[in-house]
Amino acid sequence: MKIHYWKLILLWMASHACVAAGADFGGVTTHVVKGGFDDIRDRVVMAIENRGLVLNYTAHVGTMLERTGKDIGRERQIYTHADVLEFCSAGISRATMEADPRNIAFCPYAIAVYALPADPGRVHVSYRKPVAQGSASSIKALREVGTLLDGIAREALK
Repeated sequence: MKIHYWKLILLWMASHACVAAGADFGGVTTHVVKGGFDDIRDRVVMAIENRGLVLNYTAHVGTMLERTGKDIGRERQIYTHADVLEFCSAGISRATMEADPRNIAFCPYAIAVYALPADPGRVHVSYRKPVAQGSASSIKALREVGTLLDGIAREALK
């Protein structure tokens, strides 16, 4: 079966447009934006703080992988920069866990910010939206978590 060159170009363009707009990959939503890593990461932190939330922890995943990769003989650079920002919302978390104590597994919330060596000048902002499941109150609360994560990412990427 022969595929025409222009069809390949259209497929490539469609796939990249999806990522830039905010693609969902197995429950993980990723937005890609042009910019510097530090600037985009700081904008995500500001979007978290603008909601009255506190950043609990920053996991420097890129640095950790770089350091430990050498120890185990795996030296390929995965990220030029990669941090995972963890935070929580007392109100949303309480409603989520009052609806179903098992929802504790969704807390804390995390947004990853990373840059790839093969894609300089572009930064990825990624997060897992919980699957809205369980009782009606659980579904409502978990959707609110998703809305919070979406709102933070969209504000940061303006």
